[in-house]
Amino acid sequence: MSLNKQALQRQYRELLMNGIVPFWMAHGVDHLNGGVFSCMQEDGTPISSDKFIWSQARFVWTCAALYNRVERRPEFLERARETIEFLLAHGRDDLGRWVYRTTAEGRIIEGATSIYSDCFVVYGLNEYFRATNDTELLSLGTRIFEAVRRRVEAPDFHETAPYALPPNRRNHGVPMILTSVSNELAQTTGDLSVEAAAKDYAGCVMDRFVRPERQCLLEFLDRDYRELPSPEGTFVMPGHAIESMWFVLHWAVRLGETHIVSKAIEVIRWHMEKGWDKEYGGLFLGIDADGGAPFQEHSEKKLWWPHTEALYALLLAHELSGERWCGEWYSRVHEWAFAHFPMPEVGEWRQRLDRKGYPNTEVVA
Repeated sequence: MSLNKQALQRQYRELLMNGIVPFWMAHGVDHLNGGVFSCMQEDGTPISSDKFIWSQARFVWTCAALYNRVERRPEFLERARETIEFLLAHGRDDLGRWVYRTTAEGRIIEGATSIYSDCFVVYGLNEYFRATNDTELLSLGTRIFEAVRRRVEAPDFHETAPYALPPNRRNHGVPMILTSVSNELAQTTGDLSVEAAAKDYAGCVMDRFVRPERQCLLEFLDRDYRELPSPEGTFVMPGHAIESMWFVLHWAVRLGETHIVSKAIEVIRWHMEKGWDKEYGGLFLGIDADGGAPFQEHSEKKLWWPHTEALYALLLAHELSGERWCGEWYSRVHEWAFAHFPMPEVGEWRQRLDRKGYPNTEVVA
């Protein structure tokens, strides 16, 4: 199927630069303390001034990436730098681990309960270095990465908020995010140990969590990578799996791992077919590999992020493979997502819908 990618690029740039970026610059930026507010209603009305550290780090990456990849506006680097300063002043505990949540001013509310905070700080600092050549911050990012690698292999590791990891468990989310973080950091630093880590994490995702006999990726395994009883052990998040595959594709394309490219594209297809709601359209947040009731609540809901992950992953898969099904699925997701999520009067997209596609205000992590 042929896709008009120039027209899509114009559409997405318009949405980004005339909708989403102005929304966050108007409603999210904390001009007093630095950083970004992310707890708000869909129209930008504040709900809480608490700051999640992973949101601060993601904002660093977003602003730096806007500068590096879209438009070299000085304000993008200014917002990134202000947020980094907030992070450096308030984001760590006494052991140097990155905390989960602070007040607007930076007082710690919840400590180092999420390794994802640390991972996104590395991600943000790496992208900021690409804009500024700030070697001190890149060195800090590399040290954080090394500490993360040690922490996640501790026998009692459980710091994966918002969903703490029970004993004797591994989750897909850790090697997933570390595939992307290590791949990006390896490109920037040329460090062979980081390059080896990227290979290990991508391999863990593809060889452990991807289950070809089930044609799905399982979110939870035991410490020895064995399957767990249902419903925990049969829980699948289609959008998460699809996102993970484009992380793997970025790594595999760079290294010329063509067999992994093909495999990752096929995994995307599995989750589009299994995760799509055949009655109302859209991607379910969660499903059960055996067809039972999904493990986590809200699984029937339609969130914006699985759809944005699918849109990007399907375009990437189409670019790499030329497979007709990629274009067909892309068009289906595009049509459904753009019919349900955009709020032109606001500039942003809705965050949550119920199964039938109506707006929903329940908090879903």
